[in-house]
Amino acid sequence: MLRVAVRRLSSSLWRPTHVASSFALAHCPVGGDDYGIDSFNPFLFNSHPLWGSRGFGSISPKNERRSSIPEVPATVAAKKSPTSKIVYDEHNHERYPVGDPSKRAFAYFVLTGGRFVYASLLRLLVLKFILSMSASKDVLALASLEVDLSSIEPGTTVTVKWRGKPVFIRRRTEADVKMANSVELGSLRDPQKDSERVKNPEWLIVVGVCTHLGCIPLPNAGDFGGWFCPCHGSHYDISGRIRKGPAPYNLEVPTYTFLDHNKLLIG
Repeated sequence: MLRVAVRRLSSSLWRPTHVASSFALAHCPVGGDDYGIDSFNPFLFNSHPLWGSRGFGSISPKNERRSSIPEVPATVAAKKSPTSKIVYDEHNHERYPVGDPSKRAFAYFVLTGGRFVYASLLRLLVLKFILSMSASKDVLALASLEVDLSSIEPGTTVTVKWRGKPVFIRRRTEADVKMANSVELGSLRDPQKDSERVKNPEWLIVVGVCTHLGCIPLPNAGDFGGWFCPCHGSHYDISGRIRKGPAPYNLEVPTYTFLDHNKLLIG
């Protein structure tokens, strides 16, 4: 019974649609662009009692239907009709005329001058950077030291400052030289001949820094007549070699040169 009722209801709703369609065809003359279903009078059609009821289709005017249909997007149209011709939108671009050929030499001159200035600045920066890493004039002045030896008496020791370190310059006597050469190398902690430590047997030049912990030894002191470090008891002989105490190495011999008989250049 339920199925039969549903069928009857659906048939009753479907029939007025055909009635409305027949009514529209009967009251709308056919022929020409100004007549037809698209150009019928909507007020006349809406006034019919079947218009607007459930189950009837809607028929809109011709102009209203055209305005509701959107235009085809440009991307879709390009895909449907591809072409190799490319058109650029230049409405907001400005076109400048081609440069005057008579000013070409001036343009080249300006460009070349600018590049020359940039190259000069780059060269200046590189030189400044290299010179900043080199030693200053005061440091270079302390790199070498010239000493006058004429005022040093035999058997005495003079202390000068070189590169922030004390340097001992001792003018040895003949007895000092014989004593330095009479030492057996096997008894030394840091074996080294006296002739290897001096260029002139009369003059001994050593750095006055103890090789143990960097103290400054006292000249003409100690058990061997050379230098003595009171901090930890290191004894050096007349040739600056370690003979007793905790120091592991001999006193360092700097680089020096005799300019003449009474001139010494350290460094």
